[in-house]
This record gives sequence, C-alpha cells and structure tokens, in this order.
Amino acid sequence: MTAASRIRPVVVGAGPAGVRAAQTLVAHGLRPVVIDEAARAGGQIYRRPPASLAQRSARTLYGFESQRANAVHAAFDALRGRIDHHPDSLVWNAQDHRLDVMHNPTCSTRRVPYSHLIVATGATDRVLPVPGWTLPGVYTLGGAQVALKFQGCAIGQRVVFMGTGPLLYLVAYQYAKAGVEVAAVLDTARFADQLAAAPAMLAQPAVFAKGVYYVGWLRAHGVPLHSGVRPVRVLGDEAQGRVTGVAWQDGGRDGGEERTLACDAVGFGYALRSETQLADLLGCRFEFAPLHRAHLPVRDAAGRSSLEGVYLAGDGAGIMGADAAEQAGERAALALLADNGMAIDAARAAELERKLGKLAGFREGLERAFPVPQDWAAHASDELVVCRCENITAGTLRQTVATTGADEMNRLKALSRIGMGRCQGRMCGAAAAEILAHATGLPLQQVGRLRGQAPIKPIPIRLVSAEGADA
Repeated sequence: MTAASRIRPVVVGAGPAGVRAAQTLVAHGLRPVVIDEAARAGGQIYRRPPASLAQRSARTLYGFESQRANAVHAAFDALRGRIDHHPDSLVWNAQDHRLDVMHNPTCSTRRVPYSHLIVATGATDRVLPVPGWTLPGVYTLGGAQVALKFQGCAIGQRVVFMGTGPLLYLVAYQYAKAGVEVAAVLDTARFADQLAAAPAMLAQPAVFAKGVYYVGWLRAHGVPLHSGVRPVRVLGDEAQGRVTGVAWQDGGRDGGEERTLACDAVGFGYALRSETQLADLLGCRFEFAPLHRAHLPVRDAAGRSSLEGVYLAGDGAGIMGADAAEQAGERAALALLADNGMAIDAARAAELERKLGKLAGFREGLERAFPVPQDWAAHASDELVVCRCENITAGTLRQTVATTGADEMNRLKALSRIGMGRCQGRMCGAAAAEILAHATGLPLQQVGRLRGQAPIKPIPIRLVSAEGADA
C-alpha cells in the first residue's frame, strides 16, 4: 500500500489557508476532503457572492486584493473533480478521528472520518461591548463587510465605524467606495501608537502602503477620522428599534470632551480573534499568546499541532492575515506529506517558513499600532450587557467574582452562565475574560479561557443524538 492510498486527509475551511493546503495535497497525488461553511470557497476576506450577484467585478468587491482573490478562487476552481468538496457544511463536533458535519440547507448530518486533519478555521471579530451595542443597526466590522460583499447591501445609509485594527479602515473605505455615507471613523488607538509602529510595519512596504492609502483616501473624501477615542455609547431607541447616533470621548481618558454624532448604523470591533473551538475539541494544547491577547493552540513553524496528524494553518491559529494564511496552508500540507514519508520540496518548505517569520515581525507592528484597549474593563459599567444570549451584565460577573471567589473562566461560566448561550462564548468570551481579570486583579493569561464544547455553533437539537452516515 502506497502512502498516498492510506492517507485520508481532511481540510476544514476553504479560505486562503485551506485552498492552498488542498492544492498542495492534490499536487502530490492525494484527494482531500474539503469542508467549508460557505457555499463558495474564498473565506471571509475573499468571500464570493452568490451567483445572482456575481456580475460585480472582482475589483469592485476586493479592491487592491482583486488579483489575489482571483488567484485563490481560480486555484480552488481548478481542484474540481480532484477533491471531495462539502460546501455549506459546519463541523460541529470532533472525536475518534471523525468529524460530525451538518449540511446547512438540509440540516442533515454525517460523520466524516480522517487520517490527518488540517484545521484552517479562520477568524472572527473581537467584541468589547459598548452600551447600546444590542440595538438593531449595530454590526461587527466583519458582519458589515459580509453584508456589503456577499449580500450586496449596506448596514445603513449613514454609518459610523469604531474600534481599532486595520479592518476598521478597510471596511470604512469599502463602504465609502460603495457610495455609503461614512459619518466618521472612531479609532481607540492613538496616532502616536501608529507612528511608533511604522518602522516595524515597513517590513511589508506594499501592505503598509495600502493601509496609508485607505486612511488618505478617507481623509481626502471628507470622512472625519478620530484617534485615541473612548466609545461611550451607541444612541438609539429600543422601542423603535434603531440606532440614532454614537457618543464618544476624545482623548480616550476620563475628562476628555464627550461628543455625539448622528448615524443610523454602527460597525465596530477590535481587530480579529482566532476561531479555535475545533482545535480545542480535538484536544490540541493551548498557550497564552501575549501578541494576540488570547490563548491559542500551539503549533510549530510548519503548522504541526501538539496532536499527531493534526495541523493548524491560517488565522485560526493566530491572526496573521491572508498572505500568511496562504503560505501557512501550503506549509502545513507539506508537513503532512513529509510526516507520511512522501517527497516534498525542502527548499520550498524552508522558503515558506522564512516568509512566515518575516510576516510575524510585521504582525507585531500591527499590534503596537492598533492595541486592544486594556482599560476597557475598568470603564465597563455594571449595567453593560456582556452576554447577549443570556443577558448577563458586567455587574453580574463582578458580583459572581465577589461572592464566590471565581477566578477562572470556566468557573465563572458555571456560576454565571456566561458563554452558555447560542454563541458558546464566541462573542462574549474575550470581554468576559477582560472583566474577570480586572475584577480579580489577575493577569489575563491566568484567568484562562472558555473550553470549547460541542456543538461549537448552533445546530438543531435533533442532530445531537442522530447517528451520521460515514462520508
């Protein structure tokens, strides 16, 4: 039996990392299974619209990234007939070398066995709530981008974008280019932070230049840009169910001038965080990553996790961006092949690792330029809803800590129900950890993380007990 015939690889995710991983496996004679939640490959950054909206050009959808998007799409399209592609499919559990997968349109479930697994699950928004964030018309930055790229619509007619991170300016630029009135961009990072980080970001001059261009374009087109702010609240009417404006404090400190601005929608977020639930269910070892301010699954330079036969690639193992995701997907696939005695191009593997190492330095610059506000928890009022699913406030979390002595996230979850709702902590987990660390006086890394549990995303309850058929 040849190595190729005994390997049954599965790739979870068809974004830049998953596409390049699958392409590399196919080039070496394997036929991987590719499972993706979206109907069409591309991931979030290169999300492809439905066929009904496909008349929009790649330049319109992806801007400067249109060539890379086209390349990723073309690479995946060329794999048809050489992979087993499961679109619209959610991996909601993993055990005993089998994945439980739900096909979304039919809500049918099946079990997909694997010998080796490449996890390329991507990222989602990091949410630090602000009063009023539960009003209709408030979206995460990623959600606002999905509406524009995938559904061909805007979240409002006069939109404010706030938070921090490169995505803040990219989405604002995309909305303004689409003809939407962008009322303002409110960045919690200070201009001084971005200036200090410039030397590190110049390690990737083309990427840095695009960021400078977005900012310059927005300024040139009259979009007010404010840095060093502290969001105070989203204004609106719960009875009417709509956003009417935002309030923020200039200077980001107590005593700064509070200002308001009328708008009918808000997009907000604090950069991105890795989707790690599947890696957690698989049993991968996690460690705290100060750069990402989060616990992440451990991997080596080639993408090998702590578990034999499980590989990690792309933003799901640490936010590095689309370019790095492509390289990491290919490198993880090469590691899988080499670990099974198959010949690979060692020089190419080394080159990929060098490129990824260089991008890591650039990433450090980005984190310095757009830091997550570490004083957020100190400013969060007791009335602030942290968990929308269970309607749990910051005050409830603090009271739980005070009365029970809870000092670890899963203990806090058991006593307060934080993270027990539909999102399983995907939206509230980061904020709850910040509240817990502040309330206990412990370092963020010491309060731990919410453990992943199946189902990692909402599914019909009847599927939990259903027996899936092998794929």
